[in-house]
Amino acid sequence: MQGQSNPALKPAARSLRSNMTDAERLLWQRLRSNQLGARFRRQHPFQHYMLDFVCLEHKLVVEADGSQHMEAAAYDTQRTQTLQAAGFRLLRFWNHDILNQTEAVMEAIYLALHGKQQV
Repeated sequence: MQGQSNPALKPAARSLRSNMTDAERLLWQRLRSNQLGARFRRQHPFQHYMLDFVCLEHKLVVEADGSQHMEAAAYDTQRTQTLQAAGFRLLRFWNHDILNQTEAVMEAIYLALHGKQQV
């Protein structure tokens, strides 16, 4: 992903890392430190987007979506197309599901990482 990170977004990334939602915080606790056999980054700038969580090695993006995403369908569609064109696979989970069905979310991420499920 050399050259794809947007340096202008780095201050925003730092701020987002300091102010994560409860769902993002829980997900990060489960993704960090190679717990699923893959290294994830959080709030990673890519082109003009901020990726909630990304495993660059497996080109997998994990997004934690809150209610604001219901109103931004066109933006999310364009974002998804841009990421797919760059070779990424994208998993989206509602914050409610991350908080209340954590094990199912983690299983879906694990299966996507290890090639046992198409995203």
